[in-house]
Amino acid sequence: MHILIVNDDGPPSAHSSPYVHSLVRDLQAAGHTVSVCLPHTQRSWIGKAHMIGQTVKPLYYRPPPASSPAAGLTTALVPSSEKPEQTVNVTDHGSVHLRPSTVPGTEEWILVDGTPASCVQIGLYHFFQDRGPVDLVVSGPNYGRNTTAVFALSSGTLGGALEAAVCKRRAIALSYAFFNRNHDPAIITKASRQSVRVIEALWKQWPTDGSVDLYSVNVPLLEGLEEGKVLYTPMLQNYWGAGSCFEEVEGSVDGEEVDEERIREGGGADAETGDGGGGLEVGDGKRDGREGLHTHKHFKWSPRFTDVYKSVEEAPPGNDGWAVKEGHTSVTPLKANFWNTAENLHGKELQLPPLETPSAIKTESTTTLPIRNSTTTANSKDHLYALIDYQDAYVQPLILSAIEKLLPSSSYTLLPSPFTSENKEPEIHLSTLLPSEDAKVLQITPYETIDFDHAMSHPATTLINSYIIRKALIRKHFLSSTVENWVAKHPTSALKTHVKRAEAFEVDYAEFLDDSLVEAFDLRASMEKNDQLIAEGKEREVEWWILKPSMSDRGQGIRLFSTMEELQSIFDSWEVESDSEDEDDDDASSSNADNTSSNADDTSDAGSDHGDGNGNGINTSHLRHFIAQPYIHPPLLLPELSNRKFHIRVYVLAIGALKVYVYKDMLALFAGVPYTSPTTSSSSDPDSNPDSEPAGELDLSAHLTNTCLQTYLSPNAAENSVHRFWDLSSLSPTHFPQSKAENIWDQICEVTGDLFEAAARGMMIHFQPMEQAFEVYGLDFLVDADDESGRNTAWLLEVNAFPDFKQTGELKGVVGGFWEGVVREAVGGFVGVQKGDSDEKMRLVRDVDLGRRW
Repeated sequence: MHILIVNDDGPPSAHSSPYVHSLVRDLQAAGHTVSVCLPHTQRSWIGKAHMIGQTVKPLYYRPPPASSPAAGLTTALVPSSEKPEQTVNVTDHGSVHLRPSTVPGTEEWILVDGTPASCVQIGLYHFFQDRGPVDLVVSGPNYGRNTTAVFALSSGTLGGALEAAVCKRRAIALSYAFFNRNHDPAIITKASRQSVRVIEALWKQWPTDGSVDLYSVNVPLLEGLEEGKVLYTPMLQNYWGAGSCFEEVEGSVDGEEVDEERIREGGGADAETGDGGGGLEVGDGKRDGREGLHTHKHFKWSPRFTDVYKSVEEAPPGNDGWAVKEGHTSVTPLKANFWNTAENLHGKELQLPPLETPSAIKTESTTTLPIRNSTTTANSKDHLYALIDYQDAYVQPLILSAIEKLLPSSSYTLLPSPFTSENKEPEIHLSTLLPSEDAKVLQITPYETIDFDHAMSHPATTLINSYIIRKALIRKHFLSSTVENWVAKHPTSALKTHVKRAEAFEVDYAEFLDDSLVEAFDLRASMEKNDQLIAEGKEREVEWWILKPSMSDRGQGIRLFSTMEELQSIFDSWEVESDSEDEDDDDASSSNADNTSSNADDTSDAGSDHGDGNGNGINTSHLRHFIAQPYIHPPLLLPELSNRKFHIRVYVLAIGALKVYVYKDMLALFAGVPYTSPTTSSSSDPDSNPDSEPAGELDLSAHLTNTCLQTYLSPNAAENSVHRFWDLSSLSPTHFPQSKAENIWDQICEVTGDLFEAAARGMMIHFQPMEQAFEVYGLDFLVDADDESGRNTAWLLEVNAFPDFKQTGELKGVVGGFWEGVVREAVGGFVGVQKGDSDEKMRLVRDVDLGRRW
């Protein structure tokens, strides 16, 4: 076919028009001739309008080749008087020109400063005549669904298709319904492939009796979309609720860019005030006592999408909004007058040819993902509204997959995400997203965006994914206090023999280090003994210590030392780095000071092991609280795995107040190079090596096992750095038999249970579990070498909230299985879903009744 593509989102843009390029390429790959005429900028919500009284002017967009798919333009597309040359913009995603190309064979799209309907007229009658008559007009893919009458009546996407229909051309309005803003390229690829199949099937099956002028097609952006049905559906008749769709604002908003992403994701009037009336009283005529006088004000489009989503939930199944919510593609036949037509087709399935998916693009989860096909409607008071946006492209689809797999599709509704590319930490008010104050809601988002106020005021109907206060676990100096206090009262606790003693201290300036260590008696005694051993030529017998900044993560700032001189030199070097930063950028210094203040707050998420930057340097905002512990040497080494040091990453789930589960499918994270003792790695004797680094600086590549550091420390180290813990027995059956693995597992479970009870009972100010919350943690353990009896000890290293799941690498199944356990244990009970068979991989290690009830 010769297909004309128009849309209302404008040219390719990662922000507002991310789908058109892939659809064009897939249609071309299917053998179709594709011509493209688009608005030069965002024209959403404009319907089938034309702009009269102005001359419509074209620009010429030359897209990148098919081998380099566009992700979106990065600069404006409007010609500037300061750019008299023929080229308006050149980017990695194509170029825009004032005049058409004179080179034969150049692919050019037309951009006009008009509406979608105008694009149809200009594309049909003023360009592309050399390609023959247009057989079909496709308007879209739209950035967001166009299900239900409220969306469709204002849609520029449907407006373009309607214009084609009244021009006696067959037309399809195509829209993609997204459920979160982490647009997985693999899902978009599936949506584009599905769209081509639907377009071709509709063309072949188009009624010949004139009963259909156009179709409105809505494709859900879900992993299993190609396994879902393609259903003919009527358009749901719905209405706005009470209140305005405009928000009253102060000051001018003229020229403000239309943010379709913000609008589509629920940033409407109800997201701010709970109603559509804005912050001012409209039309009362009594402001300032001036009865009958108007008050000057401005208005901003801010629609109430909760009205739309609520209407879908309350309507019987079978309409277009219901189909998309259930994970199906909806096809709505229309005449060019908005009447439903071909009602004999409603409820039937559009038959597509068999899906031929190249094996190269099949994913691990394709065959296991469920399709949301339940037709039951849950009781409104038990229905769950879920805001799921983890802001991590690695784990977000795994969470959604777990929810889809374990919860009935009719029992929950996914809320639109309020996150945008400009606002990655929005202030979320759950009450503005819900149909009623007492609606049951689940929120799984980053810590900084959790609506703790709503959770505290609605404890019986809210479940959030983090406790408010938990620094007794996630900050290293508080963790050492938690263990020390508990062991003093419970000397038989496993914490006594599985956590190294720690010296916690504060250092503001390197010159005051000696004063900070006045009460570090064990550390000072060890350093004095080491000095004596070094004087006697017994360097290999010294006790090494590890220094850890309390609020750093991802291995940043970790250092090894064995003398006071080495420790002093570490702090001196950090102070030099800090001074250099101050000189380079005074503004950055001010920002760091703010960060230090923020990190000191009780509700800071300083224990997360997410972070930025490379290497094992340290942010100056972390330079205050430290702990020092004896270094665990030698660790357990496995010759079959190159004698590399490794630590064990354990995923833990805490629910309410308080149940603690340990996930059995653990990870072993390896260093990049074979292990050497700190004495061998050290360059503390510069006389023996004139080119050595200053005292205290070791080659840490053999000692640090954080996967995020492997590439930095050794370019080839990341390969083969992560294994399943239970696979080690088969990889190294002699040195790591199954019995050893089972013993380590039992130790980890015992230590974890004692640790959480110690924090909950012994540090109640700094760890406060809540009944209306759950939280996942990443605990790190290190196993030492065999003792004389062949036994090993699993030593607890640290606790991380919001763990960096990307450390799992290609072993996504581990994280996916863990989140299925989280949903089963934490969310299932909240929504009243039977758990079914118990998960053998989720071991309950502690059930503590803290007497906290909502």
